[in-house]
Amino acid sequence: MRRNVNKRRSAFTLMELLLVTGILAVLAAFAIPNLMNSGTKAKNNIALASVKGNGGIAKGLDQYKWDMGSYPDTDEGLAALYKKKGEVDDERFNGPYMTGAFEELLDPWQKPYEYRSPGEVNEDGYDLWSRGEDSKDDGGKEGSDDIKNWVEK
Repeated sequence: MRRNVNKRRSAFTLMELLLVTGILAVLAAFAIPNLMNSGTKAKNNIALASVKGNGGIAKGLDQYKWDMGSYPDTDEGLAALYKKKGEVDDERFNGPYMTGAFEELLDPWQKPYEYRSPGEVNEDGYDLWSRGEDSKDDGGKEGSDDIKNWVEK
């Protein structure tokens, strides 16, 4: 009797399945923590882009200053960028300087941006910041999660 030597293998062995499962578990152990932090990093980057000098808010503030001679003061706030020409009794005003509605100007955590002019840190300009993920105003303390338009000294 002759045996068929060219038998086809039709299934994985238990050892092969355990090996593949182990490799997938090790890869998941590295990938999942990185994926969990990517959402927070993305939100921080969006907020940082908004408050820095080349962001949309900064451009609106700069255009306002170009027309009016100074940034809106703290009491006027960022809402001044959304006013229309007929709403301000000043011939230099050419607003609105931002599109949309002021109520829509929120950071990635759906909180309003903080604004102060003249700035306490940027004395010749304005301070603009987001309170960050914890929504607490840390006052620019070192180690806070606030995202600000100034560099710590």
